Amino acid sequence: MKMSRIALAGGVAASTVLLLAGTASAHVSVQPQGEAAKGGYATVNFKVPNERDNASTTKLEVNFPTDHPLASVSPQPVAGWKIDVTKSKLAEPLEVHGKKIEEAVSKVTWTADGKGIEPGFFQQFPLSVGQLPEDTDQLVFKALQTYSNKEVVRWIEEPTAGGEEPANPAPVLTLSAPAADAHGAAADSKSGEAEKTEKTTTVAADSSSDTDSTARVLGIVGIVVGVAGVAFGVLARRRAA
Repeated sequence: MKMSRIALAGGVAASTVLLLAGTASAHVSVQPQGEAAKGGYATVNFKVPNERDNASTTKLEVNFPTDHPLASVSPQPVAGWKIDVTKSKLAEPLEVHGKKIEEAVSKVTWTADGKGIEPGFFQQFPLSVGQLPEDTDQLVFKALQTYSNKEVVRWIEEPTAGGEEPANPAPVLTLSAPAADAHGAAADSKSGEAEKTEKTTTVAADSSSDTDSTARVLGIVGIVVGVAGVAFGVLARRRAA
């Protein structure tokens, strides 16, 4: 009986831990497809789980960082959702590929046309973004999740280094190191190939020159030997006579 009570208590404790862990981790998050390299472009997914048993998620609003504005933001169509892109004028214009950009996307809103994200499900909302900044290691996107019962959950709390995860953390996109310059690598490769070709050609030319010299020497030796043979034959005939 005592062992049964201990087992039951342990099972309840484990279930409680798992339940709390699931609740803590079920929030709006953002992850790149592959890598989000500094100075480049990336496709990112905002993952939205439904945390309610009696309501569906019907709207997602994602606010973009104003301290590191992104000049290019393109949403991918999502079946059953209407997409609105809001742009705002920048305090300081950006220069991208030699062009001055005076406004950037400040918010993207997805609104459900039908049932939305029902209990027990999640939805991903893809975006193509860039050019990513080079002077920061992460981008923080504050998000608002609206349910069919009019409840709004504000995922806007920024994480602190070394601190505990906030109750309603904002989605954070971690940026990786800048990608290598493919054009430079290609140029170096071509330069190396050209140098290798030049060396091969030089060696081939030297080899050809050595071959020609050897052939000439052998030809001269052959002529000398032939002349000597003729002279020897003439002398032999005279002696015989």
